[in-house]
Parts: sequence; C-alpha cells; structure tokens
Amino acid sequence: MRRLSRRKALSLVRELDAFPKVSDSYVETSASGGTVSLIAFGAMALLAILEFFVYRDTWMKYEYEVDKDFTSKLRINIDITVAMKCQHVGADILDLAETMITSSGLQYEPVIFELTPQQRLWQRTLHLIQNRLREEHALQEVLYKTLLKGGPTALPPREDAPMEPLKACRIHGHVYVNKVAGNLHITVGKPIHHPQGHAHIAAFVSHETYNFSHRIDHLSFGEEIPGIINPLDGTEKITYNNNQMFQYFITVVPTRLNTYKISADTHQFSVTERERVINHAAGSHGVSGIFVKYDTSSLMVTVSEQHMPLWQFLVRLCGIIGGIFSTTGMLHGLVGFCFDAICCRLKLGVYRPREDVQLHNQMNNLNNHQTPLLADNGPQD
Repeated sequence: MRRLSRRKALSLVRELDAFPKVSDSYVETSASGGTVSLIAFGAMALLAILEFFVYRDTWMKYEYEVDKDFTSKLRINIDITVAMKCQHVGADILDLAETMITSSGLQYEPVIFELTPQQRLWQRTLHLIQNRLREEHALQEVLYKTLLKGGPTALPPREDAPMEPLKACRIHGHVYVNKVAGNLHITVGKPIHHPQGHAHIAAFVSHETYNFSHRIDHLSFGEEIPGIINPLDGTEKITYNNNQMFQYFITVVPTRLNTYKISADTHQFSVTERERVINHAAGSHGVSGIFVKYDTSSLMVTVSEQHMPLWQFLVRLCGIIGGIFSTTGMLHGLVGFCFDAICCRLKLGVYRPREDVQLHNQMNNLNNHQTPLLADNGPQD
C-alpha cells in the first residue's frame, strides 16, 4: 500500500511538471539556430556586464523638510585676500539681532596679492570646474560621492619666499554666528564695539590707499568638507576705483549629507553679485568695501547616497536573460517562416515539391486510362 501511494504521489508530481523534457531524438539542430543562440548569448553577456556596473553605481536622493534647529550656531569659514594692508582693513559680522561679532576668530596675514604661475593655474582649473557646475548640476553629485578622493580646494602656497613688499592682507579663519540673517563687512578701519551701532575707525587711513580688489579663495557655511567646491571659491574682483562697493547676497540652505564615506551637517548656498561705485553727488550712497549679506532658509535638504539592493539586481538579471531568450526565439521563428515563404517551400500552387507533382501526374494518367474503359462498357447499336 505504501508503494502504491508513493507511486501515485510521484505520478501526480510528474503531471504537475511545468518543464517537460524532450528526448534528444526529437530535437533537430540547425545552423541558423546556432547562429541565433550565439547572438543571444553575446547579448546576454553584454547586458549582464552593463547591469553589473549599474548595480555597483550609486545615486543621490534629495529629501526636503522644515529645519527645526534654530538654537544652534552657524559656522562661517572665510579665506579672503584684499589688496590693502592689514592695518587698514577690518572684518566683522552684524546680524539682525544687532549682535556684533568682531574678528576675534579671524587672522590677518600680510601677503602678496599677485599669484604665482602655479597658483594662477590652480585658479583657472577652479574656474573651469565652477563653470561646469553651473551648466551641469549633476556634477555636484560626483563631488558628493568622491569627497575624500578630491584634491585640496585651498589655494596652494607659494613656491618661494616673497621678495616684494606685502601690500595685501589675507583674512582667514572661522566665526560662529546666530542662525539669522547677517552681514559680513570688510571695509576700511578696525571695527569697534559701540552701544549705539556699528563703527569702523577709518579716520587715519588715507583715501588714496582704498583698494578693495579682492580674491575669495574660500567661503563656506557649516562644517568644512574636503573636496566640496563652493560657488564663490576662486572669485577674483579687480577695481581701479577707490570708492568701489562689492556686495554678495547669499541664501544659505542647511544640508545633511549622508554618504558611504562621510556623514556631516553642512550648508549649501546660492549667491547673487552686485558692484557699484560710491558717488554721493550722483545719488549712489554707501560705504566702500566688501559686504556679504546672508540669510538662512527655513528648509533643510537631506542628501543620501542610495544603492541598488541585491534582490533587485537579481530580478533585473533574470528579466534580461528570459527576455532575450523569448525575443530571440520569436525572431528566429519569424525569420524561418519568412525564409520558407521566400524559398517557395510552401505547398501551394505551382510551388509544390517534386513528389507532389509526380503524384499529380500519376493521378492524371490513371484517369486517362479509365475513361475509354467506361466508354467501351456502354450500350451498342
């Protein structure tokens, strides 16, 4: 009884077989089928390799939410060179809360404003990258994914000791400010604390020494990340007017970066530039200098690096193999049908095979022989 039940179970399983086997004696191979199989295998191998590269690649996912962190401080990283002596210029920040932050976190370093050939080459390369970033925003994702591999974005040091007089001032360092709108001033005179407002001591500086030609080697907000290029990095402005005002209007967007190499809280920003000559007689009022006006956005962007899961890669790979098998099989059958029709192998009309023609002639001869016999058996007069 047990053997019978096992046999019934095996027979039932065999009936449910969705992959019936065909004996080799009933399988016919052909050169055309072998050619199509080689093409199919080559296409499957090529698409599988391309799919593997897609599986290894990653992409950036952007998510937006309201920034609820309004109590923390905002870090501003500054590296600006002004074509004036350090004792003649001063930098400070004044925000909307009337909080004045002096340059206690900034350093003043006398330097030469002109760049060496190596530094000029670095600046040109940086300008090319900036232009590509403006034209192709997807390049920013490449920078995000290759943070630690990127070269240093800071201006390289001079190759030799300077022999010329140091008539420029490099202002660099970082300061922490409130997360509200503010204004970074770089103008004539050192800033001083004043209970009634904001002041710079500029009375002892000659007006002929005013020169606010400047170069922004680096300006960023938040944590510094190696390899990231900011919109104002490498900006250089040259002026021959003593009363020139340069203004940069910046919108800062908090950004949380999560990649496979680094996780950091930083800030992106967009900038609009404006410059004009101060001429009170013509109605252009103001103060000569460099002014960076910034404002923080209420939205926070989360940039995370995504990767294709393994199960999705396997499903796509199976789809490639099955799709190519089905498609090539249908194409092979269609091509074979068309080939048979063109080569006149269909058993229709005058294109019948030779065996059919011989059989038809024999039937006609037999009918011709039977016709007089039927006539002889008829009634006679």
